[in-house]
Amino acid sequence: FYFSYGFLLLLLHILRAVIALEERIIVSKLGDNATLSCIYRGKELHLNSLRVYWQIADDQEECSVVHALISGQDNESEQCIHFKNRTQLFWDRLENGDFSLLLLNVSQSDERTYKCVVLQKTEYTKVIHQAEVVLSLAASYSQPILSGPIRNSDSTGEEVTFSCRSGNGYPEPNVYWVNKTDNSHLPPSELKITPHTDGTYSIFSTLKVKATSNMQIECSIENKILQENLSANYTQQKQSNGASPESHKNPEKNRRGAQAAGIVSVVILIGLLAVLICWLWRRRSSKPASY
Repeated sequence: FYFSYGFLLLLLHILRAVIALEERIIVSKLGDNATLSCIYRGKELHLNSLRVYWQIADDQEECSVVHALISGQDNESEQCIHFKNRTQLFWDRLENGDFSLLLLNVSQSDERTYKCVVLQKTEYTKVIHQAEVVLSLAASYSQPILSGPIRNSDSTGEEVTFSCRSGNGYPEPNVYWVNKTDNSHLPPSELKITPHTDGTYSIFSTLKVKATSNMQIECSIENKILQENLSANYTQQKQSNGASPESHKNPEKNRRGAQAAGIVSVVILIGLLAVLICWLWRRRSSKPASY
């Protein structure tokens, strides 16, 4: 019985430790401010008896102190230079056990696992709370721009090329080409992902396929962290033989209309000249001869 009771206490202790160290994942956009959560739901606290440390969870780091609060005062003596003037605690929440940290203007180098440790000093110093937070960063990609081929009425069966581009996103995206007629995925002919100095990426992809009578192609950019999926579509019906696309019909109509208007103008001008000549001839012939 005593063995079982002792084992049960040990199991409960382990479970409490696991719950206390359960990781939380925070997603923030590049350049935004991120709040790393650390909330202790225990008895009333006195800040003068507390030490709060935010640190990088990886013990291999040369400097791991992100923020420190000692006896109710910020302590910057051991703070890593990377986090100088970029961290804040919520002072109006501390006495309620909310030790969350505000990290300003996050960048790629902030994409880490952080650990919050709260110590209380009474007769001796003990850890009363700890938590870990994983910070994941992301940035939305721009609406993709899909460029399709200019088709002739007899281009069915020929190889045509589509291109798709998007940018200013993070992390690297998944790029999909989809044949919307049957929702099948098509392998890209080219996929180029370019990193930029601000940490974001741009993508350029091409697709080469055989032209069909009914082409419906989609380019899709997926950002898994933000659960965003942006797409652009191309749809073009093949025109019947002997007919031209509307985009070609209208210029032809305009050209013919301009020619007709020009002919009518010339005819009117000739008529006016003829009337003017007749009028002048009659006026001259009606004058009496002078001797």
